[in-house]
Formats: sequence, structure tokens, C-alpha cells
Amino acid sequence: MSAEGDRPVVGGSHPGPASVRLSAELIEAIVDHARAGDPNEACGLVIGDRPAADGGAALRFERTRNKAASPYRYEIDPDDLLRLTIATDDADEVFWAIVHSHVRSPAYPSPTDLALAFYPDAIYLLVSLAADEPALGAFRIVDGTIHPVELMVAAPE
Repeated sequence: MSAEGDRPVVGGSHPGPASVRLSAELIEAIVDHARAGDPNEACGLVIGDRPAADGGAALRFERTRNKAASPYRYEIDPDDLLRLTIATDDADEVFWAIVHSHVRSPAYPSPTDLALAFYPDAIYLLVSLAADEPALGAFRIVDGTIHPVELMVAAPE
């Protein structure tokens, strides 16, 4: 644990990418979905052309339902997960980022988030609604270790 008490130590060499770019439209869609889910955590997936770990690019955000319907945890609805797994496989796409919101805590992975980090090649994108303005955080979670990823807004094309 870190000096902050409940935050796991970030360590080891960074598995990459150290930074990612998302469009303002994609970020807006993610924040809108998080706000719509409040007071419960919201969740979804960013679909990409290749895994984030391999330098892939984000293509679009797909909203999913939170089966847990809880302000403290999320579980992507199994029907949504199956539908999107088949669709991405058929389109030769991948789950580029796993997205969820924290309604009362920072945009930083919780111990529960660490335990449920089943996609080591993906980015974990968190949206915090704890303050007046939403905050976003991006991370790779590999073997229980949190690696911060700088999140940049891509310039409009």
C-alpha cells in the first residue's frame, strides 16, 4: 500500500502505452454515460483496432449496462459482453478500454477494480463524479500492478 493508505503501490517498469489520445467526442460520450448512470456506477467499452498495449487506436465507445446496479461496483451485463465480444471478433476489433465510473471516489482503481482487472492488454478508463466537474483517469492494470497512462484529447481532424 502507498502512503495514501488505500492505494496500491505503482511499481515495476511501465508496460506501455505511457499515453493515449481520445477524441473529445468519445470522452464526452463516456462522461455522459457516467452521468446518466448516477447514482450507480456506469460501465462500457472502448472498441479499438488493436489492443492498447500494442499501440492500437480507440474507434468508438459502446455503452453497457451495469448488472450490479450499485454505487460501489460494476459488472458489465453478460448479454452486453457477449454481444460486443461477438461483434468485435467479427469486425476484427478488440476491447481497447474497459470503462466505468466512480460516483463518490477519485478516478483511480479501487481494490475491487484490481481484483476484477481481467483484460491486461486494455486501458482501464475511470470517470469520477465525486466533484462538480468529472475527472478521468487512465491506467494499465497488469498482474495487480497499476500503471498510470496519460490521457490526452486528440485535436479535431
